[in-house]
Amino acid sequence: MDLKLEGKRALVTGSTAGIGHAIAQGLAREGARVIVNGRTDQGVADAVAALARETGRDVDGFAGDLARADVAAALVQRYPDIDILVNNLGIFEPKAFEDIPDADWTRFFETNVLSGVRLARAYLPGMRKRDWGRIIFISSESGVQIPVEMIHYGMTKTAQLAVARGLAEATAGTGITVNSVLPGPTSSRGVGDFTAALAKASGQSAAEFERDFFRTARPTSLLKRFTTPDEVAAMVVYIASPLSAATTGAALRADGGTIRSAF
Repeated sequence: MDLKLEGKRALVTGSTAGIGHAIAQGLAREGARVIVNGRTDQGVADAVAALARETGRDVDGFAGDLARADVAAALVQRYPDIDILVNNLGIFEPKAFEDIPDADWTRFFETNVLSGVRLARAYLPGMRKRDWGRIIFISSESGVQIPVEMIHYGMTKTAQLAVARGLAEATAGTGITVNSVLPGPTSSRGVGDFTAALAKASGQSAAEFERDFFRTARPTSLLKRFTTPDEVAAMVVYIASPLSAATTGAALRADGGTIRSAF
């Protein structure tokens, strides 16, 4: 299927690894001109080189922490016109509620929410002028079923759903769509490192830990395993395409059935 993405300019934040990298790869394979982003020059250079090998396409990169307003402004100055904005940048950290200081709440909100808000605000006028655009927030099933082990993370994922729906309402009747995608527990680099450490600490193999995790921590999962980044990316790439024009204002689940609802 031709997703009609040839020549579209796409920015994927937090895309040097994991879900973001898989999204960038999928978009590039469909012919989009992709910009990848990470915090370090080396990480971005490695991702650009890897994506060029994987897709046979030229890929641009921008290094910088987009949780900072000045860095976001520098990105917009370098790349002023974006057709597809994928707000994937995010951090997580399990921590008991009583141990989460104000600084962590602020840091999580600035990284997971404000980074996407700033970029959407910057790129929306150009999308309106062209009467076409795609804004996608990578939220999480944790935005619906708030994880007790990281309430501050869940809060930011719920906030993303609200921003995305509001933007969809604000762009009603245009060629711009705004959606959220909600992955379930996914075997991204950060999650993989975290679960590997927990498995080692508990004397379990990775397979044993995964089985126990879905029995105790995410018992509502129907998939009963970690989703892969490619499985999430497939939905995102479709939503970024012109073929998805009838889908906007939606919270689309790639959660392995973890959210226990038919709607």
